Amino acid sequence: MKFLGIVLCVAFLALQAKSAQAVCGYESCHETKSNMINIHLVPHSHDDVGWLKTVDQYYYGHRNNIQHAGVQYIIDTVETSFFSKWWDEKSETMRAIVKMLVNEGRLQFINGAWSMNDEAAVNYQSVIDQFTVGLKFLDDTFGVCGRPRVGWQIDPFGHSREQASIYAQMGFDGEFFSRMDHNDKGRRMNDLALEMIWDASESLSQVKLFTGLLYTFYWDTPGFCFDVHCSDDPIIDSDSYDNNVKSRVDDFIAYAAQVAEKFRTNHIMIPMGGDFQYEDAEVNYKNMDKLIKYVNERQSSGSKYNIIYSTPTCYLNSVHKSVQSYPNKTLDFFPYGSDTNSFWTGYYTSRPTQKRFERDGNHILQVTKQLSAFAELSSTQQKEDLEYLREIMGVMQHHDAITGTEKQHVSDDYDRILYDAIVGGVKTAGDALRKLTNLPNGEFESCLQLNISECAFTKDGADNVVVTLYNALAHTTKQYVRVPVKNENYQVTDEKGRVVASELIPVPAEVLALEFRDSDTQHELVFKASVDKIASYYIKKVDSKESSNVVKVISQPKANAETYDDGETIVQTSLIKLVLDNKTGLLKRVEMNGVSENIEQSYGLYRTYDSGAYVFRQYNQGDFVIQEDGVEFTVYDGALVKEVHQRFSEYISQVIRISEDKPYVEFEWLVGPIPVEEEFGTEVVTVFSSEIASNGVFYTDSNGRELIRREKDKREDFTPELAVQPTSGNYYPITSRIALQDSKKRLAILNDRAQGGTSMKDGQIELMLHRRLVRDDGYGVGEALNEEKYGQPMIARGKVFLILNAADESTSAEREAEKEFHLPLWKFFSKNSGSTTAAAKSVPSFDDFPKSVHLLTLEPFNDDEILLRVENFKNHIEGKVVSFNIRPIFDYLNGVEIRETTLDGNMPLSDMKQFKFHAEGSGIRGSEPEYYTSSHKPLSANQTQDAGEFAVTLYAMQIRTFIIKHE
Repeated sequence: MKFLGIVLCVAFLALQAKSAQAVCGYESCHETKSNMINIHLVPHSHDDVGWLKTVDQYYYGHRNNIQHAGVQYIIDTVETSFFSKWWDEKSETMRAIVKMLVNEGRLQFINGAWSMNDEAAVNYQSVIDQFTVGLKFLDDTFGVCGRPRVGWQIDPFGHSREQASIYAQMGFDGEFFSRMDHNDKGRRMNDLALEMIWDASESLSQVKLFTGLLYTFYWDTPGFCFDVHCSDDPIIDSDSYDNNVKSRVDDFIAYAAQVAEKFRTNHIMIPMGGDFQYEDAEVNYKNMDKLIKYVNERQSSGSKYNIIYSTPTCYLNSVHKSVQSYPNKTLDFFPYGSDTNSFWTGYYTSRPTQKRFERDGNHILQVTKQLSAFAELSSTQQKEDLEYLREIMGVMQHHDAITGTEKQHVSDDYDRILYDAIVGGVKTAGDALRKLTNLPNGEFESCLQLNISECAFTKDGADNVVVTLYNALAHTTKQYVRVPVKNENYQVTDEKGRVVASELIPVPAEVLALEFRDSDTQHELVFKASVDKIASYYIKKVDSKESSNVVKVISQPKANAETYDDGETIVQTSLIKLVLDNKTGLLKRVEMNGVSENIEQSYGLYRTYDSGAYVFRQYNQGDFVIQEDGVEFTVYDGALVKEVHQRFSEYISQVIRISEDKPYVEFEWLVGPIPVEEEFGTEVVTVFSSEIASNGVFYTDSNGRELIRREKDKREDFTPELAVQPTSGNYYPITSRIALQDSKKRLAILNDRAQGGTSMKDGQIELMLHRRLVRDDGYGVGEALNEEKYGQPMIARGKVFLILNAADESTSAEREAEKEFHLPLWKFFSKNSGSTTAAAKSVPSFDDFPKSVHLLTLEPFNDDEILLRVENFKNHIEGKVVSFNIRPIFDYLNGVEIRETTLDGNMPLSDMKQFKFHAEGSGIRGSEPEYYTSSHKPLSANQTQDAGEFAVTLYAMQIRTFIIKHE
């Protein structure tokens, strides 16, 4: 049995029983009746790109013993990735029919992304990318008639403000979803507030989006599921003894009356479909045809109901024409609680290694896209490998992929396809580097297990190795590079032959002890690199007279906590001072940026009974233990890097790391195998406790962009029920950072993957790192989240970063660090053959961009076009308007024309015209529908115009997208 329709679904809905017209979009919508309740019947199928079965198993209808679903047999609505697969297999005759339906407005696409993405665990860069891929496919295939105007996020488990902002910036007119906290929904039902205007950005005043919640869920009207998957009675007419037209129409109108009472206009939307429905579309449409016929026949006897085939797009068009006013929404819809014992906050952390692997996929995608554009790669294989990586990253954003809420065999398949895609991306990036560097014979291999200090390229030592670093950021970055090596002496030089300072740091004992680690490299060679876009560093072995890389050990591990000396151990660089308590072995105090604060960092354990992949449920509030003493530690005191290696238990250890010239503290954690009891699972968190008087207030990011103010035990629009699950009900998705502050100090923790987090006590920040559970939570996946790898329970390793600052200081330093953590230097390894026969081709510098400008995207778009996307990552408090000139980039790319588009790159900005809705209490309400157009003059220029025509201005948090046509 499927609970709450947890699977995700499709992006296309069909208009049927409509006379053919050579129009599409809003003009193709059926006429409605102003003096009646208009029922918009929406046929749809929701088809997950993996959940209980893999992507291919769902598409081909394989392993129907797990779940009956064969998406290739469903045409009426599928995710773009499924539709693309179906389209590739169809004949030209079938394609012509589909194009005709689209051009006549009888088949409409909604959402249009490569998958229906999650909204909690995704980063905005990946969301924008996968919308760009999906919408480009529709534009290339169907032209303007294929462009969606409405978002359709009916299955994600909570909704982010940034997702709404992205929709608005792509020119969408609204979005619909079907999950909302049960208390919030109850209040909105009473207040006729199921539809609202979402102020989706604190910095971008015009970014507003009409947003609606479905009355019940995205499944069929109760009792009216006509699909072959269902058992509801069909509509039986004619002279049959079982004729049930009257009772069926009575029941349907009674339901429609309930729905109509909760909405502000005379239009209601009723979905007709569900998960993997419409394999046999005729069954559905035959019954819906009858329903429409007999409901509308009653109009002649005074019925006030008019029913039509419709789509979310046409429904929204009718609502817009009604010129109503709506309540405002300013925050988001997290956490989602389906009942008092079920807050869907566990999936913020579920499958932590896969969440990190997805970040690696995004990283190499950005690197490969930029390098492909710079090197002008044009072979069929190179294009195919890049497109495959784009598409697989789109699949990974799916709400049962990045969330970790799929079955284990599906998770394994996600790992497989993502690994294949990354390998293809690395190969393409290597092809580009052979053209762009003076290493024409370089192997340019990547090591995907550097997180456990393992690299096949340096397994036997790092003699005569070239490390080529690529910087995907706009500005020159200085970062510390770590290469797994044996315990020998090495010398590092740059491209000009200058010796670069380096040192050896031992790999933590817990990492060396990993049974599956196939390497005898016991150390990491650390050196500081400065990289504009591409830089190579040369490593060779030398004797001890030439170089000594060994760091000093100033504290040896003790047998147990009781033998620690009283007092403190101090570890410091020129920017940061750490104080450790010798007795407990824990961090005690941090001094940085002119601020000193008592900060204790440790680990906590939740004992949970029926948590699952989706839900985090604490068994009872006493089952939470923080380890506060008995930590063994060793300090390694290098000139470049200082490390504290700590061992908390048999399955929890970490390295605290500070580096010269770096204004943050790094915590590299290793958790697992997590022990469990027969009846209870274990969920591991890290806790930072300070004396900051935060008064229950903390801040979390929205998909890596703007911060949202949270207040413990409170919500924006309603009072949550937290008596049963007070902790889980205060958990929020953390995709890049969580922070708290008082009038004097600010503490921020940044992470390297999506996690759940909270502040349950003043001055305290908590992040959940790993979960091992023993039972399912009852919401559909049907198996416990109990991952194994290499024949043992999953071990995870990752990083979080601490920044302490004065409260009145700008938080832009956090944003700059956030970009560096999200897109650090990518390492490529080659053997140094000594051949430099090819001169390096120049690569453009973006250092002239203002410091707050981020190079969000640079990629091949079409054979003769490059997409450029730039962002001002400071908000309205941190920064100001910035201006710069992109003519140098245009000239480097041999540009002949440039045009500005909506955020996704697929519609000229000059064509954007969005529905405008009015908020309650605004005092503004006209009698005619109103529209938004672009708030600034779109950039449009060619090579004959002077540099001034290429000036770009970015307001706080603004993203602008350009297409450069080149020779």
